[in-house]
Amino acid sequence: MGIEAINPFELPLLNTVLLLSSGFTVTYAHHSVIASNRKGALNGLIITVLLAFIFTCFQGVEYSVSSFTLSDGIYGSCFYFGTGFHGLHVMIGTAFIAVGLWRVLAYHSTDNHHLGLESSILY
Repeated sequence: MGIEAINPFELPLLNTVLLLSSGFTVTYAHHSVIASNRKGALNGLIITVLLAFIFTCFQGVEYSVSSFTLSDGIYGSCFYFGTGFHGLHVMIGTAFIAVGLWRVLAYHSTDNHHLGLESSILY
């Protein structure tokens, strides 16, 4: 009886690695834009969007295999509140970075004109 917590060394650890990796790839893309390296910027942004999409899919898997629900006391409430808002933040950030990717593809972002991309990275 009771709540069986999720093992933090399985799917949550994988999601953490995905998020840290996406931070690296988006930083690489940003430095590539500043250095006028369009290919590096495209590669970095594509990988970042893919990592964010994979994270979101794994977050859905984590929700589906959880042995508790939102109504299972304070643990369920805190878990779904925290991970839910973080997942929403990742989805919105993915959309922002995807727009930045589109702008790089369409030659709208240059080394002197990339405030939108910087803003999405800071989000």
